[in-house]
Amino acid sequence: MQLYNTLSSKERAALIEKAGKERLTLSFYKYHHIKNTRIFRNHLFINWNELDVLGRIYIASEGINGQLSVPAENFEKFKTHLDSVDFLENVRLNIAVEQDNMSFLKLKVKVRNKIVADGLDDDTFDVTDKGTHVNAETFNELIEDENTILVDMRNHYESEIGHFKNAITPDVDTFRESLPIIEDDLKEHKEDKKLVMYCTGGIRCEKASAYFKHKGFKDVYQLEGGIIEYTRQVKANDLENKFIGKNFVFDDRRAEKISEEVIASCHICGNPCDTHTNCANEACHILFIQCEECAERLDRCCSDACKEVNALPYEEQKALRKGKVIENNVFKKGRLKEKTNTSPE
Repeated sequence: MQLYNTLSSKERAALIEKAGKERLTLSFYKYHHIKNTRIFRNHLFINWNELDVLGRIYIASEGINGQLSVPAENFEKFKTHLDSVDFLENVRLNIAVEQDNMSFLKLKVKVRNKIVADGLDDDTFDVTDKGTHVNAETFNELIEDENTILVDMRNHYESEIGHFKNAITPDVDTFRESLPIIEDDLKEHKEDKKLVMYCTGGIRCEKASAYFKHKGFKDVYQLEGGIIEYTRQVKANDLENKFIGKNFVFDDRRAEKISEEVIASCHICGNPCDTHTNCANEACHILFIQCEECAERLDRCCSDACKEVNALPYEEQKALRKGKVIENNVFKKGRLKEKTNTSPE
C-alpha cells in the first residue's frame, strides 16, 4: 500500500499544468488528544492521496496542523472526509486570499512531537484555558483602544513584509523565542492592559493565549482565524482593513497581498520590495528579500560570493557542500551589514 510520494516536485508540477484544473490552497488546525498518531497519519495519507491532495500536514498527540492544496472539483469530497473524523467535523478551513495551483507539489503527512514548535511543557498549565476569540470587527475596535497592547506572534521575516498598524513585532527567528520575550517586556501590564494577539491562521495564538493567561495576564484576546480569516471578513463585511503589506505564508507562494503598501526593502540594495526568495546557492539557501534588479544581477543569489559558487559546475558545488550542514537561516533585521560584496557595482 502506497504511504509515500512517488513523484518529484518537477513531475507533479508538470501534471498539474497539463491538467489545467483549478486547485484551492487552504489551512486548518485543531488541538485534540490523538492516541495513535501513526495510524491516524496513514489513514489521512491514503484517503487524501486518492483525492490528489498536496501539502504539509503535521500530526502530534496534541492535534493536527495542515496547510494544503486540493483540486477544486474534489473539495466537497475532501470536506466530507474531514467531517467523518469526529474531532475535525466542521473544523474552520482558512481559504487562501490568493490562489496558486503550484502552492504545494507533494503530500507530506508527518508525525511530530508538536504541531507547532513552542518549547512549552504542556503539563505545567491548562492549554484549554485560552484567550477570548474575536472576529475582525471586534478586533478592529479592540486595537483602537488605548488600553490595548497588540502583539504579532509571528517571526521577524513574516512581520517585516506585513503587520497590523501599531503592533509590537518581536525580532525573533522562532515562535518559541517570542514567548519569554513578550512576557518579560509586558510584565508591568498584566492587569491594566488588554493583551491582543494575532498570527497567520490562529494556531500560534491558540497556545500563546493559554500560556500568557497562565503567566498572569488577566485580559487576553486572540484574532479568530488569524490574518487569513480577518482578510476574508474585512472583504465580506466591508470593514476597514488595518493590516498593511503582505501576509507571509509557508508554501511556494511565499506571501499573499493584503494591502497595496510595500513596507519592506530589498536586503541587497535597500529599494522598496517585499518579495522573499531563497538564495540559489544550495550551500546557502538563506531566505531573504530581493528585488528583480538585484535578482538579475546576482543570478538570484544573496551575494557575489554565492553567485560565484552557484556558477560552478554541479559536481564542484556538490564537493564544496560535502560534510557541511546547511542551517535553516533567515535574514534578521539589520543583518545586511554582515554580508559582504552585496552592493551594486
